[in-house]
Parts: sequence; C-alpha cells; structure tokens
Amino acid sequence: MIRLLCFFWLTIFVSTSYADTLEKFNFEFSTYVAKQLEKYNIPGGAYAIVKNNEIVSLETFGHTDKSKLQKINSNTVFRLASVSKTFASTITTMLTQEQVLNLSDPITKYVPNFSLAKEGAAEKIQLKHILSHSSGLMPNAYDNLLHENWSMDKIIGRFDRITPICQPEKCYGYQNITFGLLQPAIETSQDKSYSTLLTERLFSPLKMNDTSIGFNAFQQNLNTAKPHVLRKVISTNKKDKRGKHLKQYIWRTVEVEPDFYKVAPSAGINSSISDIGKWLIANLGHNPDVLSPALLRELTTPRIKTKRNMRRKYWREHLTDAHYGYGWRIYQFDKQKIIYHSGWVEGFRADIGYSPELDIGFAILINAEANVISQISSEFWSQTDKFSSPK
Repeated sequence: MIRLLCFFWLTIFVSTSYADTLEKFNFEFSTYVAKQLEKYNIPGGAYAIVKNNEIVSLETFGHTDKSKLQKINSNTVFRLASVSKTFASTITTMLTQEQVLNLSDPITKYVPNFSLAKEGAAEKIQLKHILSHSSGLMPNAYDNLLHENWSMDKIIGRFDRITPICQPEKCYGYQNITFGLLQPAIETSQDKSYSTLLTERLFSPLKMNDTSIGFNAFQQNLNTAKPHVLRKVISTNKKDKRGKHLKQYIWRTVEVEPDFYKVAPSAGINSSISDIGKWLIANLGHNPDVLSPALLRELTTPRIKTKRNMRRKYWREHLTDAHYGYGWRIYQFDKQKIIYHSGWVEGFRADIGYSPELDIGFAILINAEANVISQISSEFWSQTDKFSSPK
C-alpha cells in the first residue's frame, strides 16, 4: 500500500513538474516569437505545439492585415502553399494501399498529353516519382507560367520542350506543376473530385472545419489572413545592443492570386492553426482509423537525398541528413528525426513538422514572405529536450 501511494505521488509530482516545464517553455518561446515577428514587422501569425494527442500550446499574434481591424485568432485561415503536398501525398498513398491507384503507374496513363523532348522519357515517370520529386526533371519546371494566366493544359503542352536532367529516382528536383498532376490521376481513377475526397477522407473525420481547397473557398471566408509582400527595408536611428542600426521592414498588403491554386495538390489548401494542430496529431499516429500506421510509414520512408537542404539558413548547423519521402521531408536534426515541410506562396509562409520519437509537433503560419519563420522553427526544434519526459 505504501509503495502504491509513493508511486501515485511520484506520478503526480512528475506530471506537475513536466507541466510546469512546458508552461515555462511556452512562455519563453512565445515571448521569443513575438519579438521576432515584431523585429521584422510581420502583420500576423500563429503557432501550435502538439504533444501526444493534444494541442498543448496555441498562440496567435498580430492582425489579418496592416489596417489592424481584425486580430488573428485560432480559426483564422492562411494559405498553406506547399504544405498542401502533405495532404496530396496522403490521399494518393491511401488510394494506392486500397488498390485504387498503383504508384508504379506512369503519369501518362492519367495525363496522356504529357510528353517530354526525349522520346519515351515521359512514360518512365511514375506516380511514386511525382510524390518524391524524383522525376528527373529540372527543378520547378514552368512554375513561372502559373503567373501568366496560362491554363494547365497549355502549360502541360510545353513540357515536350524539356529534356530530363537524369533518370527517374536518380536525382532530386522539386516540382509544383508535375506534382499537380496527381489530381487528374486521382480523379481519373474514380468518380469523385480531388476536393471531395480530401474532405470526406481527411478534413471531415479529423474535424478540420476551417480547412478548404481553392481560390473561391479562400475568398468566401470572412476570417482570413491577408497576404503581404516586402515593399522596402529602411535603416532607423535606433541601434541594437551591438551598436548596429536597426532596420524597419515595410510590408504591402496584396490581393490573393489564383495562380498556384491551379495546382491544388501542390499549393491549393487553406487552413487555420487549430486545424493544422489536428493534422499534426493525426500524423503522429493518434488517429489510426484515418491515417493508419502502414500509411504513415510509407509516407515518411526516405526516397531521395536532398543535399541542398543541408545548407538551409538557420538549420544547417543542426542537420546531418536530409531526404524527401512522399510529400514530406525527412530531416535528421541533431539527435531527432523530424518529418517536415514548408510552404511559400505570395504573401504567406508556413512551416510544419513533427518528431515521431518525441511525439511532438510544431507548426507556424504567417501572412508575410519572411524567412524569420525558418529561424523560429529551427529554434523550436533545437529545444526538443524540453519534451523528453515520459508520455
């Protein structure tokens, strides 16, 4: 009986102590984030920290735009940009495990008008190569045409001018347009739209009620962060502790453009920080009825080495290995493996990642094109020892 009581009080002490540690960490970290966002004059942002199967911290900062009439809250919707790829890869891999699709299928099976300059090269690119950015094409092929009001059919027609830089699976080349070809593959394989499938299979069961797909859905939402681009940087008369003149960052609010929404699997999803917290919880394995362990293993198996990521500013001193899986990056960050992705589209940045071993996740969204988001994420992951207590 005495032993049981001792164990009980020890458990209470450990739980209370750990809770105090997390509370202290979040106070310090939220203060740090607020200072960084203020330093770069970021209009608004939000972050969430997930531990086990719950959101243990959710913080919001600033406003939806420079007018400061509407504050960012937990349900404010941002554009996820390339974080959308994590959803596209999930639904594609899910369908292959259900034998609706086959990852060894050539993309030309679903997009027959896709061709390359080298005869027979397009037929060698399979769905798995699209998912892992190992198609052999030069990076970001024809992304520029998305800004020029070209239709997807017209852009795809231009690929017959491109010669691959390597064989599939032999080199890494990040893509947006070809990643977008997952949508016709999915929709050709069955009678449901890409949007409907994501809603039925992911958003609804995970209760991601703020999450949507497409330009119109974003425009119709009344609680959205507005995009901001940097107009200029000016030097001030103020100095920091080292005597260096402080800079002032001037942002300009811009309109949301429909260009990258054309490639929905690449950059078409809109979401809030509270919903991204739910997405992290599911990817940590706490919703196995939606994302099975076998599915998560398939998504996060390293497929192709991404050497360039090893030189990322703020991250390079921590990274010892970097790969791409299916729609997710796999980083060795100090002693921890991190499953990660970032997103960047005009006026928005997004970062999301999780550690399966520590059972923690972190995501941050901002409504300005500032690389401070990378600095903040790196700072978070450098302090994961704070989360190493028993679950």
